[in-house]
Amino acid sequence: MAVVSGGTTLIDNGALDSAVPTGDLILLSTQTASSSATIDFTSGIDSTYDSYVFKFMSIHAETSNADFTVNFRDGGSNFDATKTTTTFTVSHTESGGGDGLTYRGSKDLAQSTSDQPLAQEVSADNDGSTNGYLHLFDPANTTFVKQFTGVSNSYHVGNQTFAIHYGGYCNTTSAIDGVRFKMSSGNIDAGTIKMYGIL
Repeated sequence: MAVVSGGTTLIDNGALDSAVPTGDLILLSTQTASSSATIDFTSGIDSTYDSYVFKFMSIHAETSNADFTVNFRDGGSNFDATKTTTTFTVSHTESGGGDGLTYRGSKDLAQSTSDQPLAQEVSADNDGSTNGYLHLFDPANTTFVKQFTGVSNSYHVGNQTFAIHYGGYCNTTSAIDGVRFKMSSGNIDAGTIKMYGIL
C-alpha cells in the first residue's frame, strides 16, 4: 500500500517491515547477587534474538584483588567453552598518576576453557564496585564461532579507575546456551546483572 506524506509517496511493506531489526533492547532476565558463588543465565539464550547484552551493575567483590569473570556453556552441563580472547586496559589513579593504556597479555586466553576476566584486580572496599556490559553475538548459530566483546570500569585495588576492553570468540560451532559470571576468588557479594535480547 502506498501512502502519501508531505508530497512523498511512502511504501508500506506490511509484514516485511516487521522483520527489520530495530536495535531495541528487550529485558529478558534480572539476577541480583547476595554472596553468590556464581550468577548463571541458563534459559532464554536461543535463536529468538541475533545477539544478547548482559549489563552488570554495582558488582561488589567479597575478596579484594579478584577478577570478575565470565564463561560459556555450549550444550553440555559445564561452563567451559574453548575461547581465544584479548584485553587492554586504561587507568588513572586518584592522585593523578598511574595513567596508561596497557595491553594485558596475562589476561588473554588462547584456546582455553578457563574463565575470561571482564574486570581485573577489583577492590573489595565498601565503596568499590564494577560496572559494564558483555555483548554476545548470534549464540544459536551452528555454522560460525561465537564472538563477544565488551567494556567494564571498576574501582581497582590501586585506588584508580580501571577501564577494561575485551573481546574474543568461543571456538565452537555448537550453540551457546548458558553464561556464567563469577569472581576469580571469593563470592559476588552484591550487584545486579540484566540480560537483554536485541531486536
